[in-house]
Amino acid sequence: MRVLIADNQPQVRRALRVLLEQDSQVQIAGEASSVRGLLLQMKSTAPDLVLLGGNLPAMALDELLPALRRANPKLRVIVLSTQPELGPAALAAGADGFLSKTEPSERLIKAIQDMKREKR
Repeated sequence: MRVLIADNQPQVRRALRVLLEQDSQVQIAGEASSVRGLLLQMKSTAPDLVLLGGNLPAMALDELLPALRRANPKLRVIVLSTQPELGPAALAAGADGFLSKTEPSERLIKAIQDMKREKR
């Protein structure tokens, strides 16, 4: 599974990369620190899954998620945020999953494994 990490915080991207590199079935397709970078990476990397920081500036989730789906209709998206109350809005906007950044890393690993099993 090819995963694109999109978050405006370098330490979050680095931590996610280290976590994901432990899974031999996950390949890091790239990283993006902005919506513009994410959209460019989508074209050049063709990821299966985007781990999307809910705090990327410049575009609301209800606009960004459809744009990502237009770029890749089979794309899966998990939104990550420090604000758990954003979960319902992220899911309503079309995210396949939502996790709080404060949850244990095992929850993210399980969500990614579930995505691998449930390919679109």
